[in-house]
Amino acid sequence: MTSVLICLTLGLVLVFGKGSALHLQESHTAHQATDFGVKVFKHVVQASKDRNVVFSPYGVSSVMAMLQLTTAGKTQRQIQDAMGFKINGMISDLLAKGAVDQLTRLILVNALYFNGQWKTPFSESSTHHRLFHKSDGSTVSVPMMAQTNKFNYTEFTTPDGHYYDILELPYHGETLSMFIAAPFKKEVPLSALTNILDAELIRQWKGNMTRLPRLLILPKFSLETEVDLRGPLENLGMTDMFSPTQADFTSLSEQEQLSVAQALQKVKIEVNESGTVASSSTAILVSARMAPQEVIMDRPFLFVVRHNPTETILFMGQLMEP
Repeated sequence: MTSVLICLTLGLVLVFGKGSALHLQESHTAHQATDFGVKVFKHVVQASKDRNVVFSPYGVSSVMAMLQLTTAGKTQRQIQDAMGFKINGMISDLLAKGAVDQLTRLILVNALYFNGQWKTPFSESSTHHRLFHKSDGSTVSVPMMAQTNKFNYTEFTTPDGHYYDILELPYHGETLSMFIAAPFKKEVPLSALTNILDAELIRQWKGNMTRLPRLLILPKFSLETEVDLRGPLENLGMTDMFSPTQADFTSLSEQEQLSVAQALQKVKIEVNESGTVASSSTAILVSARMAPQEVIMDRPFLFVVRHNPTETILFMGQLMEP
């Protein structure tokens, strides 16, 4: 019995810096891939509870799309149903005739390196230690950056009536942004937001923003997460590919019974004054309360790194403690 090893070490090889560009397909399929990646993230966060998480929706969507090409029968249908689209015929030459021989075992390594510089960097002289309020009620002193500027900002409410703030931090070139979201009240858990999160909600955030002057206070942070994706993928209905007796990889090999041994993703992200280095029913704004003049992220928050022209989510995560 032979197993297929899937290693997810982020999305495809892409480098972002001054003067560079990201070329992603803007299509219905791209939107469905993003939707799928956010669904996987929700399952990862639910299993992680109050731990820090950083994840690449684009990474898992890219690898699972490639995996579709190697499967057949019920295994392939499960993947297609979970992802919401088929890629048969879309990448006809990915596995050329003769590319797979009797020594081949499938290792899908999907690497993404991201080095984004803020459009307006934070001044290091404005970074000072402040208290960060953890979900258990305790506090920890951490370095927090500060910047007064005009930011795209909006405010939504959860179905339970909890207000939360969303602010957009653009990267150099403005096609990429980091969205930061947190409940307005410290006693409201971040799960009130992550439990309702989907790609359409993030699109609504972007579509309802207004450019307003704000003082943003944001902690510096560095996170690294290794996620076993088997549980989240099985929860989304992709069970056969992990079963030695049920998996159907006959598009890859008819000589051996192949199955997926592991599905892993490892992601690291660092956010500082200059930018970001990474490897690896909601009511729309209708509020009577005044939008805060300060946006102080001194409590657990959600972050999303997004390519705005295609709405592709490269990274997202929850920061529970810097």
